[in-house]
Amino acid sequence: MDDILRFALLGLGLGALYALTAHGIVLVYRGSGVLNFAHGAIGMAGAYVQWELAVNHGVPYWPAVACGVLGSTVLGVLTHLLVIRPLRRASSLARLVGTLAVFIVLTAVAVKRYGDSVQLVPAKLPSGLVEIAGATVSEDRIWLLGIAVVVTAALHALYKRTLFGLGTTAVAENQGAAASLGWSADLIAAANWGLGSALAGLTGILIVPVIGLSVTGLTTLLLSALAAALVGRFSSFPVTLAGGLVIGVVQSELTRFGSDVTGLAASVPFLVIALMLVARGRALPLRGTFLERLPALGTGRVRPVPLALAVVTGLLLIGLSSPLWADAITNTLVLSLIILSIIVVTGYAGQVSLAAYALAGTGAFIAGHAAADWGWPFELALLAGVLGTVPIGLLFALPAVRTRGVNLAIITLGLGTTLETMVFQNTDLSTTPGSDGIAVGKQTLFGIDISGVDHPQRYAAVVLVMFVAATLVVANVRRSRTGRRLIAVRANERAAAALGIDVRAAKLYAFGLSAAIAALAGVLTGFRSTSVVFADFASFESITALGLAVIGGVGFLVGPLFAATFAAGTVGARFGDLVLPGLSEWMPLIGGIILVLTLVGNQDGIGRELGKQASSAERRLLSKRGPKQTGVAQGSAEAATDGDEPVAPDEHHAAPSQAAHRAPGLPLHVRDLTVRYGGVVAVDGLSFDIEPGRVVGLIGPNGAGKTSAIDAVTGFTRAASGSVRLADREVTRLPVHRRAAAGLSRSFQSLELFEDMSVLDNLYAACDRPGPWAYLKDLVRPGSRPLPAHVLVAIREFGLESALDRPVGDLSYGERRLLAIARAVATSPSVLLLDEPAAGLSDDESRELAHLVRRLAEDWGMGVLLVEHDVDMVMSVCDEVVVLDFGRRICVGTPEEVRGDPAVRAAYLGDLAPEEVAP
Repeated sequence: MDDILRFALLGLGLGALYALTAHGIVLVYRGSGVLNFAHGAIGMAGAYVQWELAVNHGVPYWPAVACGVLGSTVLGVLTHLLVIRPLRRASSLARLVGTLAVFIVLTAVAVKRYGDSVQLVPAKLPSGLVEIAGATVSEDRIWLLGIAVVVTAALHALYKRTLFGLGTTAVAENQGAAASLGWSADLIAAANWGLGSALAGLTGILIVPVIGLSVTGLTTLLLSALAAALVGRFSSFPVTLAGGLVIGVVQSELTRFGSDVTGLAASVPFLVIALMLVARGRALPLRGTFLERLPALGTGRVRPVPLALAVVTGLLLIGLSSPLWADAITNTLVLSLIILSIIVVTGYAGQVSLAAYALAGTGAFIAGHAAADWGWPFELALLAGVLGTVPIGLLFALPAVRTRGVNLAIITLGLGTTLETMVFQNTDLSTTPGSDGIAVGKQTLFGIDISGVDHPQRYAAVVLVMFVAATLVVANVRRSRTGRRLIAVRANERAAAALGIDVRAAKLYAFGLSAAIAALAGVLTGFRSTSVVFADFASFESITALGLAVIGGVGFLVGPLFAATFAAGTVGARFGDLVLPGLSEWMPLIGGIILVLTLVGNQDGIGRELGKQASSAERRLLSKRGPKQTGVAQGSAEAATDGDEPVAPDEHHAAPSQAAHRAPGLPLHVRDLTVRYGGVVAVDGLSFDIEPGRVVGLIGPNGAGKTSAIDAVTGFTRAASGSVRLADREVTRLPVHRRAAAGLSRSFQSLELFEDMSVLDNLYAACDRPGPWAYLKDLVRPGSRPLPAHVLVAIREFGLESALDRPVGDLSYGERRLLAIARAVATSPSVLLLDEPAAGLSDDESRELAHLVRRLAEDWGMGVLLVEHDVDMVMSVCDEVVVLDFGRRICVGTPEEVRGDPAVRAAYLGDLAPEEVAP
């Protein structure tokens, strides 16, 4: 019992330091909306400044502490001013990677200066023994707890009772409104970065007597602090303190009583992160800007002749290279595979994963045991490692179902580190007797000796062939139906689901494919020697890999090879040593600096510039050969290579009644629909029917519940009750994408188009219905079915023929409105729900749109629900009108009946006489 209490008291001291670090993370987030992954590195820098001054220069302890804290403060402010502030209009991925770049730079400088050995630092706090309830504990742990409590109370008072705290809260809630009141968002952010980084420095200085002074130990403190901050929801200092203390106590107790399980105590913060994010879903309310954009994407197009020339040249260079250069080529290609796996999951699917090295290690682990324990040859062991890692990748993807962005980055890094501490660092699992890893011996491939020890050139050639094969697979996915679905999910999950895309399946697919590629890299890394050594798979290396992916262009397939050259041990490092001996030792620092410059200057990376040059050259070549086929004809021609017959050109010009695919003609029945948000009833017992070929209007003042009703019918809110049926089929419990597949399609008031796609690809994303084997077929043979006849007609009806190859961002507002409706029509719905489709259109455009809506009902056989503030349009186009007021239906009938209803005139049309409302 005394041991339990003693280790609990020890854990309180450690947990107090976790809480102090977490407070700094919370301060930065509250002030700038940025989750600072460099927080631990900034604290590490402050600790080394203090140690350097005190040990090497004889500065007294407390002045050295002040200098260390000041150094961290300056680093925090500079990070905001030089890195984060220039990225305020960039994507959330760019801002995340901006902090990772600072992490890379600071750790590279520290390793170069001090190495990564652990320095023992004497404690300066009182270190005598005290007895509490019969348990003896070091006095410094009590001091640490007291410091944490005092700091927590001070921060709580500062942010609750001072103008600075109120200003920080105002900026966090609404930067525009805060600016109108005189608050400078930049000044608030800089102050919070400085204060949060000062806490990082103080914590680093206080914790080194407990855990030792080392680069790795202090930077990995980040995850423990993140766990505590998540418990406090990145807002409450007292709850964050409680979270840190609990984590510290549980870790301490497991260190004493759970020592039989390797890595269990170290995994506690990561398990807390997983539980918090999975239980809460989007636990961290991420802030963005309406100008925020995602990194650009390449087309995935493969040019066979240049590719063949590049492969032949690569094989020749490998054959002529020395063993040292062959090893450098192997390192470059293996790292390129890691980056390629990031392109799949982050570039294409938009899921920020920091688990690449953990998954690579998993592949090496599985393949290593297959070779060592079961005697499998290299070919089978490689296949086992790749396929066996896919289920692990799917497990890593499960949190992506509930969360994304920075939240997902936190949990994947945490889970990856847990895997590293509990499996890779467990000598019972990751070593064989007499070896420093899993002994796999020398390898042969189909009887040919390819040992990386005896024949490094042969091994490098094998790695090159596998890298090219993996790149071709990813290129196929990019150009396929599956690729369009991934990019749709990356761009807008709501819109993707509304088109019938299974968002969960798309995310799982991306993680599974990414895991397979990372595992391939892991196996090739491990089997180049006679033993698989897991020191090569440190989880925090995933941070560097993501940074390199951004340098190369996270959406471009040409990026991995170029980006990998900025890492140590690669071809770039070898060239650097030729130019300037010893330069390879500086490669991590050089890569970090280049990453910062890339983010600030061109967040699309090297790949974007190379793609522009290749496109320009191709356009010049095509201009000499003749006009290029574009638009619908091009899409149909490309689709024909998939074995389908293209649509005849004359169908595009046929009349709608002859060529358009009529809707299945299923009526929609909504009964007692109620939507509650807490104590607010947004929709109260709404019932209506929409028959095929009829247009029903849904009108009411702002806040009447119109959009909430559409959200409930299409499955976008869980706060709904009642019944939704298509014909005799109950769809109330179906998820969004299955309702869309059943025949319910919608547009959005805010449009929510896929900005990264062309107009044509937006339409393809809506009408593609790949079968169950498409996810596998698209790995080998990408293709699309030709545009169905009804989509070709919709293109003509909505006037989009000349815009098909244009990016969505180049369209006018009116064209974007029309595309949003055309995309919904492309799903071939039975019932189309339009949410304010005429918003922002001119009178002439509204009249034309009303005519199109009427044709959708009469010629296409759709049932249409029209939510619109333009009463003239509603009254002129609808067969029936439903009027809402405060969520309740106050009238239903023909436009004439609604115009004459006294309740409608009082609640919605004011004092207008019926004849004053345009028919």
